[in-house]
Amino acid sequence: MVKTAVVILNWNGIEYLKLFLDKVISYTVNDDTILYVADNGSVDGSVEWISVSHKEVKIIRLGKNHGFAGGYNLALEQVDAQYYVLLNSDIEVTKGWLHPLINYLDNNRDVASCQPKILSYGKRDHFEYAGAAGGFIDRYGYPLCRGRILTCIEKDTGQYDNTTDIFWSTGACMAVRAEAWKKCGGFDADFFAHMEEIDLCWRFHRSGYRVSYVPQSSVYHVGGGTLPYDSPFKTYLNFRNSLFLLYKNLPDKMIKRILFIRKILDGIAALFFMLKGQFRSVGSVWKAHKDYYREMDHLKEKRKIVKELCRKENAEMILNKSIVFEFYIKRHRTYAELKTKFLFS
Repeated sequence: MVKTAVVILNWNGIEYLKLFLDKVISYTVNDDTILYVADNGSVDGSVEWISVSHKEVKIIRLGKNHGFAGGYNLALEQVDAQYYVLLNSDIEVTKGWLHPLINYLDNNRDVASCQPKILSYGKRDHFEYAGAAGGFIDRYGYPLCRGRILTCIEKDTGQYDNTTDIFWSTGACMAVRAEAWKKCGGFDADFFAHMEEIDLCWRFHRSGYRVSYVPQSSVYHVGGGTLPYDSPFKTYLNFRNSLFLLYKNLPDKMIKRILFIRKILDGIAALFFMLKGQFRSVGSVWKAHKDYYREMDHLKEKRKIVKELCRKENAEMILNKSIVFEFYIKRHRTYAELKTKFLFS
């Protein structure tokens, strides 16, 4: 068993690999760390390019596109390591980026996963949307980050340079204890992509683990490398997977009320999309809800499995506010302005 396996999931990402892979190799590979590229059935020549130009990289061929969640599940079945590090192909790592993450896991046995500071590749003094300085969700399942509230992204001025516990660590760069990954079942492959890391981290919490943010490590993320942020398919996945997330994980005493209000909020979001002429996004929200109801029998079985696997029913570290209300009505734009209060502690 190797101590650390850094695994890049690739799908037609040859341009990002050419841009970033050399630095990943230089700043990552050593006697304790192996680098893998797991390929989701790319047709852009990326596997052939790696085979010729970077023989030190191990390749896992998955044959077809299983999505982010399914691809990592299949890839990590073939990796024997104490720690997995899930790394997006569109990330530029920095010198010394890996050591603080692995050192933190070494010294905190109850931590299942941790993430570095995620900065923007294109605007390097700002946080990046997908993870920023650590993730949370509000009481209705909408994700937010320290450093990113909905569409408002903060400049990094050192305001989040403290190591702290968070609700979810970003799948863009996520160091995971392999033992916890296996115990909690890895990603839910039905999510395909988006919010699968939040679903997994919720199971981590319910199994008694912590999830943390380690700012001594930092990386730069392009973002939207596989699916652009304004993609209707991305909108569909975010709305559908958020409903999946809530149904699978909410405590019994909260599920009906929270899901009822969430559906109303999604309807309001669809109305705003319509008023802005974004009719494909309206269709995405409608399809997300339709597919959620279609999957209900399957979701009920998953909820039972989660309850059996993770005995703890606390909704720990869930923000006891509506981030939509905070952002649009109270005009709060930063995490500090939220005056954080959690449902349970």
